[in-house]
Amino acid sequence: MKAVARDAGEPSGEPSGVQLARYGALQFALSFVALPLYVFLPAYYGVEYRVPLGLLGALLLGTRLADALVDPALGRLADRMLARRRAWGLIAAASLVSLAGFAVLMRLPAWLPYAAGGAGFIAAFAAALWLAQAGGTAATVAHQAWGAALGQGEAARTRVFAWRESLGLAGVLAAAAATQLGGASVFTLGFALSLGAALVLLRGVELPRLFAPRASAFASIPGGLRAVVEPLRHRAFRGLLATFVTSGVAASIPATLVLFFVRDRIGAPQWAGAYLLLYFAAAAAGVPLWLHGVRRFGAAPTWLFGIALTVCSFAWAAALRPGQSEAYAVLCAACGLALGSDLIVPPALLAGLIRSLGHGGRLEGAYFGLWNLAAKFTLALAAGVALPLLGAMGYRPGTPAQGALPALVVAYALLPCALKILSGWMLWRGWMRPAASDPGFLLDSTRREA
Repeated sequence: MKAVARDAGEPSGEPSGVQLARYGALQFALSFVALPLYVFLPAYYGVEYRVPLGLLGALLLGTRLADALVDPALGRLADRMLARRRAWGLIAAASLVSLAGFAVLMRLPAWLPYAAGGAGFIAAFAAALWLAQAGGTAATVAHQAWGAALGQGEAARTRVFAWRESLGLAGVLAAAAATQLGGASVFTLGFALSLGAALVLLRGVELPRLFAPRASAFASIPGGLRAVVEPLRHRAFRGLLATFVTSGVAASIPATLVLFFVRDRIGAPQWAGAYLLLYFAAAAAGVPLWLHGVRRFGAAPTWLFGIALTVCSFAWAAALRPGQSEAYAVLCAACGLALGSDLIVPPALLAGLIRSLGHGGRLEGAYFGLWNLAAKFTLALAAGVALPLLGAMGYRPGTPAQGALPALVVAYALLPCALKILSGWMLWRGWMRPAASDPGFLLDSTRREA
């Protein structure tokens, strides 16, 4: 395999800002629905309709695991639809499935109350939730695979994902604002309107020539299980994925524990919503800075700097004392700023890696299917590690976390610091150092393992 072949078939020109806005609009809709699906839904069912929290937790966990397990298969489906230039149809169909499932979830208790429904309610809830999640996942994987083929060069690919993730952050902020305007009906209407607009806009984005139709459209795409596991055969992908997972767990642990920390350490539960808005707003505002960093220093060094900023921020969090609500607001802004690098740089590195391994226009969906599976794994692993650890260390929710290093501070701040340091070391040792000493190391590793 020759290095010159890695960009073969790429678009001749870079997509304009208008084209990238049209492409990224779908992420606004998908992110808009994420907040009510993962945050609003448990309280909506548990408080307003008296569904037992234990049952809700079991159903949410079971459907999310089932959703995660189909990600690689959805990635393979995305590759086939991209090869046939039918990616928009796949995204539209999957999005409508997600919308239907979400709409049922928002109205199900009124149609079939839990007390009266019993097993029927449980089956309907699980089916609707799985459809909402699986439809969103299929649309996301195909959308990411499409975006991976846009732009030439590292900075251009980072710009593609910067537009996508910035509009996603805008969707989260819009959903947070929608919680003040109404409940389930507002969420359903907002999702439907934003999704319809996004699909219309995406329709006008040209699919790159990388996915040009050909008589042997599937001849170069491995079949069956081989297509699913093909990315894992390559050392460079395994290393990048391991770094992404370690960094993701480090970010997910504070996200799991933030409300506990705000209430029991900072002592400002009334400001929890404002802190979250500040966090996501800072992430969106910082995206142009990270884009500049990629253009100036490269993607991997920029991500490493973002990791260092996160480490410094959480080291500061460990030093905060009860009552320091203003300092914690500054901390939220710093952590949000660092989040921008986690959002835009890793998928851009993955998109470049796909081209370097000679899989551009063939296996983007397979790579991003595994990537999304790993992202969901980080959320589950964070909750599975942080909450039992807190319990084992004697923490009780609602009890003020006093002292220099109570259990809550160790879990919320110091554990993520350690994991972020580990991810930074993995990035340096597994990606930056080999690239500095041998620019062709990605291709060399492929030749050795092929």
